[in-house]
Amino acid sequence: MIYKSKPNFQNHPFHLVSPSPWPLYASVSLFILTTSAVLFFHGFQLFQYLLVLSVVNVAYTMGLWFRDIISEGTYLGNHTSAVQRGLNIGVGLFIVSEAFFFLAIFWAFFHSSISPSVELGAQWPPMGIQGVNPFELPLLNTIILLSSGVTVTYAHHSLIQGNRKGALYGSLVTILLAGIFTFFQGVEYTVSSFTISDGVYGSCFYFGTGFHGIHVIIGTAFLSVGLWRLLAYHFTDHHHVGLESGILYWHFVDVVWLFLYISVYYWGY
Repeated sequence: MIYKSKPNFQNHPFHLVSPSPWPLYASVSLFILTTSAVLFFHGFQLFQYLLVLSVVNVAYTMGLWFRDIISEGTYLGNHTSAVQRGLNIGVGLFIVSEAFFFLAIFWAFFHSSISPSVELGAQWPPMGIQGVNPFELPLLNTIILLSSGVTVTYAHHSLIQGNRKGALYGSLVTILLAGIFTFFQGVEYTVSSFTISDGVYGSCFYFGTGFHGIHVIIGTAFLSVGLWRLLAYHFTDHHHVGLESGILYWHFVDVVWLFLYISVYYWGY
């Protein structure tokens, strides 16, 4: 008896994801990362090696997972317009969750700065701490980051209009500006007169700017993958969810930095 396989037709535009090991593997990797980080922060010996290993493991897992997603969207044609719309909504909700994360940081900052306690010398910055001058390196970094927002927007509109060269140059310049911003942020940390252990001011300053710096690094990686996919002809003028998501994330990074500069650097100086 000969069995004939039935054609795989579906009467809806959505993508039913095939079984994948990466969600479970990523969850286990993140659990090991969190556990090793907590133990390392509490002074347990040798856990710094497990921490580094788990970071590499998470990055490796994400790379394999995203490789499958790229294959589904670029080569298999599973990302229909309905799927793209769902992915855009998902990225938007993720950015909203990140916005609330930064809202908690700003809440902690203003809670201490608007009404500084006696332990802080009843002043802000607290007695004995000299804040970073907002018109020096922070202002330069603000100009650099806002300029990167302009170049990434130029890259986006160039891609929509079919201008491949403009999209490539815009993305490349954006990534270079992001690298310069990260470098100057590191320089600022090395020359600052206070550390993260200098009370609530140091904690709020480094927690806010440091997590923003991590987001800049993640956004740079996001856009770098987008640039590589541009070079590989993965995107068209109407099918570029990966790059569009990175651009939306980058604009979020720009907006958060504006709030950080105005409140933490300028107002809190």
